[in-house]
Amino acid sequence: MLLDIDALPLVDMAFMNEVHQEEAHCINALFEALLAYENDYTEKNALQVDALLEDWYTHTLSHFEGEEVKMRESGFPPYAMHKAEHDRVVAEIKSLLEAWRETREPKPLKIYLIEVLPRWLVTHIETMDTVTARFLKRGISPCGIS
Repeated sequence: MLLDIDALPLVDMAFMNEVHQEEAHCINALFEALLAYENDYTEKNALQVDALLEDWYTHTLSHFEGEEVKMRESGFPPYAMHKAEHDRVVAEIKSLLEAWRETREPKPLKIYLIEVLPRWLVTHIETMDTVTARFLKRGISPCGIS
């Protein structure tokens, strides 16, 4: 297991906590499939990585869109900054997906999953998502103004 789902930071909105846990499940399943592929370079294992990588990408798009809809509906002041971070990460994942499809080389994806993603996810939840959830629940802006 790559991500300890029970150790993910929690925010003030249940829907966000649930989607973060779902995201972690997707990432963990992908990581396990990638390890299986590294241990046995079969077409079956490669197709499993294909499917789980696509699932993770699709889930991430839905995850981010769900948050963005709530931010827009509530008039969340730093919406553009939060969305820009989502867009940046989506571009990274899309690039990894395209590279995997072309080469089926596990190393770049494995490095991203181990070295980049866990740290980013926790930091994003602890910062941007915490502020967003607080605003959605209590109407308190990042500056403490309601």
